Amino acid sequence: MNIRSTTLVVVCGFLGLQLTAQTNSLFPRGTKAENVHHTGDIWLYVPSDTTGNFDYHLAVATSAPGAKLDWHLHPAGQQLIITEGVGYYQERNRPVRVVRKGDIIRCTPGVEHWHGASPDEGVTYLAITGNAPTEWKEPVPEVEYRAIDASGHSALAAEMLQLSRDKWQWMADKDADRLADLFHDQAKFVHMGGSWGKDREVEVIRSGGIHYKHADIRDESVEIINDNTAIVLSNIELLAVVGGNKVTNPFEVTEVYTREEGQWKLASLSFTRLLR
Repeated sequence: MNIRSTTLVVVCGFLGLQLTAQTNSLFPRGTKAENVHHTGDIWLYVPSDTTGNFDYHLAVATSAPGAKLDWHLHPAGQQLIITEGVGYYQERNRPVRVVRKGDIIRCTPGVEHWHGASPDEGVTYLAITGNAPTEWKEPVPEVEYRAIDASGHSALAAEMLQLSRDKWQWMADKDADRLADLFHDQAKFVHMGGSWGKDREVEVIRSGGIHYKHADIRDESVEIINDNTAIVLSNIELLAVVGGNKVTNPFEVTEVYTREEGQWKLASLSFTRLLR
């Protein structure tokens, strides 16, 4: 190989490395942050700050493996878009959620939480934060962090069971708006008296046609399929108000959830009456 050919190979290799780096990261890594409210190494890049016209700012955070923020809350809320890697997100008194590229986290205003990278893989996210100072709390104990199941299945199972319980509470509260956001647009609901889609189910709940007043959960289990589908089985005693009359029935309830753009949606809910 002559000098010209060797030079061409080196230049092409260098350009290839540049191109790979550019395609793997939309934003620069930014500046390494001081370890004030986190442990481990975190880099920050701020592509857009608050102005007179916008009351939120954007920041890109890149966390090395094992890096994590302390417990904190956002008075004006925050949304996180995971762009690379694997990380954790947890709200106070809720199970840990394992997050991956493409997931979207909505940090409700005033709700304490923490997030960070997994021990073996870093995580990068775009943060959209309301214009109010973050309120910092205590650090996340290292022993609790290390005890998290990094595969995500145990944490994900706990998350899905909690979401199922939350759904029963929203039904009891007739919170039709929140349920409408949870239900998949093509969801199917199977009752003893028939089956229908999302719009009718939401309207039935909103109008009180069926009031799922209380679900006494006797037993529950969850099966995770490919991290994007979850089947929740619940054995319940349901107190409902139908047509103004209170009725209590034992049911085996099957819920099928699917994850789209980082959000879990209820795709199917069916009731099978049990003979006790």
